Amino acid sequence: MSLEYPSLGAAGTERPDEDDLVPISALQHYLFCPRQCALIHIERLWAEDGATMEGRLMHEAVDSGTGERRAGVRIARGITLHSFRYGLAGRADAVEFREHPARAYPVEYKRGKPKSHRADEVQLCAQALCLEEMLGLEVVEGAIFYGVNRRRLPVRFDAELRALTTRVTRDVRAMLRSARTPAAKHTPACRRCSLVSLCQPKTFEAPPRVDAWFARRLEHSLESDT
Repeated sequence: MSLEYPSLGAAGTERPDEDDLVPISALQHYLFCPRQCALIHIERLWAEDGATMEGRLMHEAVDSGTGERRAGVRIARGITLHSFRYGLAGRADAVEFREHPARAYPVEYKRGKPKSHRADEVQLCAQALCLEEMLGLEVVEGAIFYGVNRRRLPVRFDAELRALTTRVTRDVRAMLRSARTPAAKHTPACRRCSLVSLCQPKTFEAPPRVDAWFARRLEHSLESDT
């Protein structure tokens, strides 16, 4: 079986409203922090730090759109993905099309190291769901390449990960439809977020009370009159 490179719109189903297609990257942002996801995908805010810049440069190098061929494997880069069934759209860093047996193997590149949460795995699983719909072929496994240890971490797309991915997709879609940004909550993860200066979690988690401000102003005014 020969696997062709997929492209957006390859499936013969009717396109859903583009506003309802959840960006695959939003799933990763949401699992890291729902507020960060909303700031990026609802309020369209972005700030870059050293970590995000390093990650962007890595993705630009990988996501070049230039493919290559090795023994029994074709590698496509920067593939546009979609799933009308799950309402997802995005890009894959690289997909290896293996011939014996015929299968697609998505590979996501990350600058850091494996994480305690499953955000990276969910992002990769969403790519697999898109590939399955576009190719009509089951995608059972992929890998995440982490820049810190320069190694691939195999990811099996089992029932548990697929269920988590579809649930997070529904949650993100509901948040995007509501156009409401979750309230700020300061956590240890804020130290690793490039948007912390825009989010200001410490300030907005416990904003000053207006009634207390008026009370202080009134007290100051009365003291001035006496």
